[in-house]
Amino acid sequence: MERRHLLAGIASAGVLGAGGVVATGSVPDGLGFGDSAEPVEPTTLPTIEAPGSRDGEVTIPAEGRATFVDFFGTWCPPCAEQMPALAEAHDRLGDEVLFVSVTTENVGNAVDEETVVDWWTEHDGDWLVAADVSAELFTRLDVNGFPSARAIDAAGRVRWATSGTHTTEEFVDGIERALDR
Repeated sequence: MERRHLLAGIASAGVLGAGGVVATGSVPDGLGFGDSAEPVEPTTLPTIEAPGSRDGEVTIPAEGRATFVDFFGTWCPPCAEQMPALAEAHDRLGDEVLFVSVTTENVGNAVDEETVVDWWTEHDGDWLVAADVSAELFTRLDVNGFPSARAIDAAGRVRWATSGTHTTEEFVDGIERALDR
């Protein structure tokens, strides 16, 4: 099975189960998120050298530090639409959390790295950007579509999970949950 068909299937199944997520803006604790959640197993991803980012790798969630993860695609208009809100949230809280945007596109094969860098630059990305080409983190964090975001506390538990576009204030509120505010 081709990777894009697998991802399309995952995303389609998620649409049916994510109605409550979209309606409430977060995943209910009963789905394994919040205070009762088990810590997320760390995943190491390659990073992309782009504005605000660097070539190398990043482990998500960060050990002993709150982590904010935005899942995006260069093909996704809503992902581009919310970049200004993400930038403002990063400006406000980026020093307090590991702030990372992650694409599941097959960077280096189906999509060249230059395409991601150009998209990142065009949309004023200025923080760490990584590639999850195997969709390992995407699956571990139960992501169901794009754009999606997860705020993970210093203990590795998802404290806020959401799909769809959001305002700066919504991102800040979600990140603050991971900061235990």
